[in-house]
Amino acid sequence: MATTETQAGEKKLLDFPTSCAAPVPQPEEPVKVVPLAVAGALAAGLTWYVWAAHGAKFGVLLILGLLLGLALFHSRFGFTSAWRQLIAVGNGQGLRAHTLLLGTAATLIALIVGTGSGLFGSTPKPTAGGLGLALFVGATIFAIGMQLGGACASGTLFAVGSGQSTIVLTLGGFITGSVLYTWAYPLLSGWPEFKGILLADHVGWFGSWVITVAVLAAIVLGTRFVQKRRNPPPVDVVPTARGFARIYRGSWPILVGAVVLGVLAGAVFLVSGGIWGITSAFSLWGAKILQVFGLHPETWEFWRIKANAASLAGPIWKDKNSLTDIGIMIGAGVAAAAAGAWKIHSSIPWRTAVAAVLGGILMGVGARMASGCNIGAYLGGISVGSLHGWLWGVFALGGTWIGLKLRPLFGLGNPAPTDSVC
Repeated sequence: MATTETQAGEKKLLDFPTSCAAPVPQPEEPVKVVPLAVAGALAAGLTWYVWAAHGAKFGVLLILGLLLGLALFHSRFGFTSAWRQLIAVGNGQGLRAHTLLLGTAATLIALIVGTGSGLFGSTPKPTAGGLGLALFVGATIFAIGMQLGGACASGTLFAVGSGQSTIVLTLGGFITGSVLYTWAYPLLSGWPEFKGILLADHVGWFGSWVITVAVLAAIVLGTRFVQKRRNPPPVDVVPTARGFARIYRGSWPILVGAVVLGVLAGAVFLVSGGIWGITSAFSLWGAKILQVFGLHPETWEFWRIKANAASLAGPIWKDKNSLTDIGIMIGAGVAAAAAGAWKIHSSIPWRTAVAAVLGGILMGVGARMASGCNIGAYLGGISVGSLHGWLWGVFALGGTWIGLKLRPLFGLGNPAPTDSVC
């Protein structure tokens, strides 16, 4: 039987102190009926169309995107704010949620790959991104863009779906930056790099999983050490319903969101055979928009690569990342309207608008240079045991520090130790 001393020690090990208690969440606002009806109709109608026109696999991917949008919004799961809070004041709550998300996804993906499982004829295909200058520069640029644009790749999508007008500008910049990369592909590709390293190729899938989970546990302990030394303000809370209604109207605990998102990331892998990704779709959308206006991106070197050419020639409804991206926006719209939080902001300060567009452009270029964003490179890379994902995270933290230094130039604030919340 555990002694009182042992129990106290365990409690102390799991204690993450803050300068004061977090505020009590306010009640949620009334349901936004019209946005809920519109988003719900879009979700149902588009799912029916994709399933009927392109098959069950693509219909399921869209449904997974809808569920990802619901989970992202209800848990307000952030990467941008998590890294900002850690760097600015030492609050590691968000990063600890990342470790739970990464551990959940890594566990499921190890089981899927280890057993060779796959749905709809898919075969699990974990890959390791290259290790080189483009990764380091791209991850850094992406993180700077996150802090200026106010959201990461997944955060941009669920914020747009929930009616945040400023982030629409970020999304526009994101697509623009992705197009700029494909146009400048001969200049921005072919930089020096080493072949990627997949842990499973050296220690097997069980060994890869053990190493991944051990590093994630060390990160949790590291954030406790930092948080104990800096004693930061608590993370702010959002309005929420109570009881059973919290499932569909309220704010989920962030750790619950982490587990749900990790399970859904594993489901995307099971259905498609590849990791959950986001930003390659923005390049595709931008190219198709240019074609609508009579331009010819298909003549660019990037779109003459066989796989890219096939993607551009096909419908977006058969593109995995496009389906989940669109699903996230609609799913977040459903969740935000149900929670009474769907709102369009008509007034945006000009400096905030400039930062949003600039941040989006930097993320678009950076994601393509680094072969992924906070989802495709960071979550996807780490969950399959690729060293690329870990290095992406390290350089993204460095880019976050730079981004925090630049935010005040655009009238954007940073958390401070004297704040009541961060």
